[in-house]
Amino acid sequence: MRARGRRHTGVAVGLAVLAALLVAAVAAPLLSPHAPTAQALREGLHGPGPGHPFGQDRLGRDVLSRVLHGARVSILVGAVVVGVTVTVGLVVGSVAGTAGGLVDDAVMRLIDILQAFPGIVLIIAFAAVLGPSLLNVILALSLLGWVGYARLVRGQILVVREMDFVHAAAALGAGRLRIIARHLVPNILAPVIVEASFGMAGAIVGEASLSFLGLGVQPPTPSWGTMLNEARNYLLVAPHLVLFPGLAIMIVVLGLNFLGDGLRDMLDPRR
Repeated sequence: MRARGRRHTGVAVGLAVLAALLVAAVAAPLLSPHAPTAQALREGLHGPGPGHPFGQDRLGRDVLSRVLHGARVSILVGAVVVGVTVTVGLVVGSVAGTAGGLVDDAVMRLIDILQAFPGIVLIIAFAAVLGPSLLNVILALSLLGWVGYARLVRGQILVVREMDFVHAAAALGAGRLRIIARHLVPNILAPVIVEASFGMAGAIVGEASLSFLGLGVQPPTPSWGTMLNEARNYLLVAPHLVLFPGLAIMIVVLGLNFLGDGLRDMLDPRR
C-alpha cells in the first residue's frame, strides 16, 4: 500500500506540474502583469519588488511575464517534438519488429550508427547548419529523438507478436497492417507513454540548451534558455535573472520525471 501511494503521489505531482505548465502557456497574456517585451531602461536589473515579483532584467523587462511567456515556447517544443518522435518511432519500430530479416537488420544498424554519436553534438551541429529559429529547434531535437522510441517499440513488438491472439488474428486472414494497428500497437503503448513523459522533459531541456547557446529562439521572444543566456553576465549584481527561469526549468523537468516514474510503476504488470 505504501509503494502504491508513492506511485500515485508521483503521478499526481507530475500531472499538477504539467497542468500548471499548460495553464501558464495558454493564459500567459492574462496572467502576466506586464507585456514580456515592454522595456523600462531606468529600472534595469531591479530585484523583486512591488509590481515586479520576479524583478526586472537589464532592459527593465518584467521577469515574471517573460517566464510565463517562455512556458509557451517550452510546451510547444515539448509537445511537437514528442508527437513527431513518438509517431516516427512507432512506425519504424513496428515495421522493423514485424518485417524481420533484412529490413530489421537495416533499421537496427541505422539506429546503432545514430546512437554511436553524442546526441547533443549532432543536435547542436544540425541547429547551427539550419540557423537559429523555433522551427529549426524542433527539427534538430526530432532528428535523433525517434531512435529511442523505435528501439523500444521493436523490442516490445518482438515479444507481443509471439502471443496467441496475434497468431489467431493471422490465422483468420488479418493482414500485416491490420495486425500492427489493431493488435500490436495498442498492446505496447504503456511503455511508450512512459518514455514520452521523459522525452518531453528532455525536449524542454534541449530547447533551453539550444536557446542558451544562441541556436534556438531569438530575442526578444522570451525563452527560458535565452533568459539564462542574457543573465549570465549579471550573476552577482542580479541573481534573480538566473534564479527564476532556472527554477522554472528545474520544476518542470522534475515534475515530468515524477510523472514518468509513477506511470512506469503503475503500468508495469510485474508490480
